[in-house]
Amino acid sequence: MSRKLLGALALSAAVTVSGFGAHAQTAAAKNDYSKPEAWLCWPGKAGDACAVDLSTTVIKADGSESIEPFKANPKAPIDCFYVYPTVSNDKGVLSDMHADAEELNVVKAQLARFGSKCRIFAPLYRQFTLTALRARMTGKPLDITGVNPATTYDDVLDSWNYYLAHENKGRGVVLIGHSQGSGLLTQLISKEIDGKPVQAKIVSAILMGTRLPLDKGKDTGLFKSMPLCRSASQTGCVIAYASFRDTIPPPTGSLFGKASGEQVAACSNPAALGGGKGPLHAYLSNGVQIADSGDRKIEWVKGKPNPTTPFVSVPGMLSATCVEKNGFSYLEVHVAGDPADPRTDDILGDVMAGGQVNAAWGLHLIDANLAMGNLVDIVGAETKAYLAKK
Repeated sequence: MSRKLLGALALSAAVTVSGFGAHAQTAAAKNDYSKPEAWLCWPGKAGDACAVDLSTTVIKADGSESIEPFKANPKAPIDCFYVYPTVSNDKGVLSDMHADAEELNVVKAQLARFGSKCRIFAPLYRQFTLTALRARMTGKPLDITGVNPATTYDDVLDSWNYYLAHENKGRGVVLIGHSQGSGLLTQLISKEIDGKPVQAKIVSAILMGTRLPLDKGKDTGLFKSMPLCRSASQTGCVIAYASFRDTIPPPTGSLFGKASGEQVAACSNPAALGGGKGPLHAYLSNGVQIADSGDRKIEWVKGKPNPTTPFVSVPGMLSATCVEKNGFSYLEVHVAGDPADPRTDDILGDVMAGGQVNAAWGLHLIDANLAMGNLVDIVGAETKAYLAKK
């Protein structure tokens, strides 16, 4: 298996507790979430991983460019609580509690921009690592003796409980996750939030790169009282999706787009929550990705040096709609490249294996980037609706 594919596998929602052997017995010592070093992002923390440069070069179809600055709002009226995907290159089955480049990069790509709408809380947690996933996928799993597979979820639960007890103070909160992070938040919502008093604090949940089960024809399923969001003025609801190009739909055996049994995978389109097609307001990483998507390079404007900002936006180029095709339910992304104009005609984000696109993964690597602007706007609108109801 190629290094490129393994890099993409790091983001898989297929990383589950059961995959690493439920027979492990030893309970892990609890983390102390009262310590700032146990958090990637924490309001006012020295070295806050979310206090980063998010400036963006906006590139129009005619090749003209402008710089869009970013400013966080330290007085934002709500909070965001984020659980990151599988990115750790630590050597063991479970990661340590030290933030390396991969954790820092992922919050920059997937989370920090929400800081214009909310105070951000992002705990470190002992996740299942890329190292363990590589070993498992190559048929040489790591020794799990003494590893408690519940540690990953327990860390998220403990950090959530600490946040609620010491920092929430009656504020609304948006839950945000991707891939393994979405899976852990799905457990948290199902066990601790759905239908319970704390649900009143939930502005919404954004679960990207996952396959949240819904009952056919309904907006609820696994979650009984938190339906899919159908408008930006709706609160206490869920946005969930997995993205694929319209030219490369999920093949048989795809990891995303299907739930088990008679249920279907949730798809809510951040570009058009009410249904139909809508323009994606993407913030695409310019250079550093959250995982390796191959050796391909991108020239944003033909014949011009690439921008130096960490992000690029390409208005009018990307759109999306939720579709149900061939037994799959997913966010179908259209790239409207035009060979007649100087702007790039394509984007990066596919999982690559041996120089070829691995269709089963879709655009998993950039689920968050594709709709980041839409999601930030939705959180802003939901915040107004939430506060108006209080």
